[in-house]
Amino acid sequence: MPLPSTTPELGALDVFLSVVKLGSLSKAAAAHRVTQPSVSSRIRSLERQLGVKLLERSPTGSQPTAAGGLVAGWAGNVLRSAEELNAGVVALRARRAGTLRVSASFTLAEYLLPPLLEQFLRNRPSDSVKLEVANSEVVLERLRDGRADLGFIESPELDEDMTEHVLAFDRLVVVVGRGHPWAKVGKVPAEAVVSTPLVLREQGSGTRQAFEAALADLGGSGPTVAFEFGSTAAIRAAVVSGGPPSVLSHLAVSADLDAGSLVAIEVAGLEVHRRLRAVWPSSTELAPLAAAFVARLPTAGVDPAQPHDRP
Repeated sequence: MPLPSTTPELGALDVFLSVVKLGSLSKAAAAHRVTQPSVSSRIRSLERQLGVKLLERSPTGSQPTAAGGLVAGWAGNVLRSAEELNAGVVALRARRAGTLRVSASFTLAEYLLPPLLEQFLRNRPSDSVKLEVANSEVVLERLRDGRADLGFIESPELDEDMTEHVLAFDRLVVVVGRGHPWAKVGKVPAEAVVSTPLVLREQGSGTRQAFEAALADLGGSGPTVAFEFGSTAAIRAAVVSGGPPSVLSHLAVSADLDAGSLVAIEVAGLEVHRRLRAVWPSSTELAPLAAAFVARLPTAGVDPAQPHDRP
């Protein structure tokens, strides 16, 4: 049967939820990039349509009424379903178009994936890849909400709702520019790394997570941060030009180490190995193009971080 005329529009519910979450009409207007009078008008229209008062307005902000709190809960469920619908339609379009949607962390996207994708597409002229680069935390979010078919991450832990294919192992190295005092000695205690301001990736990156987990295993506190940058390339450039030490993927800095523009510093007791892996939701069947790509991926050998028998 058709929906009744009192059924609100999704856009109006979205604006109303923003007011509830942010606590004011002006903040909701800024979030939706509209004027405050526009938000006020949409809320009044929504109240008339539903026949209930949704908000208590005051000079200090807006709070939901008792009825508004109930409507907000129901509206959240409706909007989540709408997001799932939209993500599903986007996924259907991508599959029909032969587009593989990949979300990858910076290290993998910059240093490992390009040749693998090029080889995969070489004999697939009608297919394409859409690669989005983000930190490992955001990659997992995109997989869960259906915005990506396949993810590539380097974070140390993986949630149980994800399936993985480990394609390589990497290690983190403490690096400095060749003019840094540490470059002359080549080795420092872990305490020096903890107490020295570093230039690091942002929270949520696999590199940052792995480094902080290793410090925690040593019983130490978190690192001292001088700067946070959103890309490995920016950090590498800062360190090469004389900036603070950093902790980066060996894969990302191997060329600089060979050239001598960066120097790897041995840190007593600190070894950080990690898995570079393809991941996807366990509850979701891989799209045909994603499954074909996973089947072509290399498979890592023995994990250097795990003890194993030696002949």
